[in-house]
Amino acid sequence: MKRIVELIINGEPRDMTVDSCRSLLDALRDDVGLTGTKKGCDVGDCGACTVIVDGEPVNACLMLAVEAEGRTVETIEGLQPGVDVLHPLQDAFMRYGASQCGFCTPGILMMAKKLLDDNPRPTDEDIRFGLSGNICRCTGYTKIFDAIKAAAIEMEAARS
Repeated sequence: MKRIVELIINGEPRDMTVDSCRSLLDALRDDVGLTGTKKGCDVGDCGACTVIVDGEPVNACLMLAVEAEGRTVETIEGLQPGVDVLHPLQDAFMRYGASQCGFCTPGILMMAKKLLDDNPRPTDEDIRFGLSGNICRCTGYTKIFDAIKAAAIEMEAARS
């Protein structure tokens, strides 16, 4: 059974026609064409599919697309504020070499965005807890933590 779902994706109103059993992840990737959100485990364990729904992080593989009706969804494609301008987290990840294969990076960036939105001065423990649902198999997380801390400092300086 197909349904039309009206929602806002990265600030743009959208309509999607989806099967009622289709995940938000599959709808974003296959129906909308936003392939930045990655399909890792498809059971909610790895965090590669993390998106922000109404201000809260969600594993898109565990949410049905029909549950997004009337909601606001932010994906990695919406993180960058402009064509030639990176979000401070994206810039810091590049400068600090915080991604290797890059598969987990979109989910980690979205989770880090939420963390910094809620806590602009996170400790290592805050970052560790905030990213506890995101698995990276390539890095030792040190460069990821360093990049998030650097972005936090830059974002705080920009607000001042």
